[in-house]
Amino acid sequence: MDYTGFRDDELMDRLAGKDLGAFGALYDRYSDLVYSVALRVVADTHVAEDVTQDVFLRVWRRPEQFDLKRGKFVTWLLSVTRNRSIDVRRSTGRRLRREALPPVAGEEEDVIPSTDERDDPALATVLADERRAVRKALEVLPQEQKLAIQLAYFGGLTQQEIANQLGQPLGTVKTRIRLGMQKMRVALEERRGRDRNS
Repeated sequence: MDYTGFRDDELMDRLAGKDLGAFGALYDRYSDLVYSVALRVVADTHVAEDVTQDVFLRVWRRPEQFDLKRGKFVTWLLSVTRNRSIDVRRSTGRRLRREALPPVAGEEEDVIPSTDERDDPALATVLADERRAVRKALEVLPQEQKLAIQLAYFGGLTQQEIANQLGQPLGTVKTRIRLGMQKMRVALEERRGRDRNS
């Protein structure tokens, strides 16, 4: 079955019945975006790949956690990605501190603070930086790739809907999105390298 014309919520409905094709379509649609968001938060390619796998494993195992009444699938997916990335970053930081310092008698484990950016100024700063980095990465793309990605990931359109709206073949739209996401990934990784060296 060709899933390219299905909306995200339709794919999630099918996923409730463990439809592997629907899962594959969602993964193809959003794995690069999930990876780029995770990479921005954790600043490590291997960890970002692990986070991406964790996020999609959650989508597969618990599709009922997505509620269309509360917003678009991509918004929910990015929220799950940010929260998982932040949890991993904090967990890694605590582990490194424990390994670097001898334990203090009676010292309690750090309490994980809220992941709501309204309660955490540091998180709000990370997310603002993340949004700026994604916008800058988008700016380096040719206009046709940029438009296709904006319509897919920020406009919530399926690849088939984008093809219909732009009057382009579906294969052309898929190629533009794939090439654009690859260029964005390179730009985000280069930026991360510059940030680490500055």
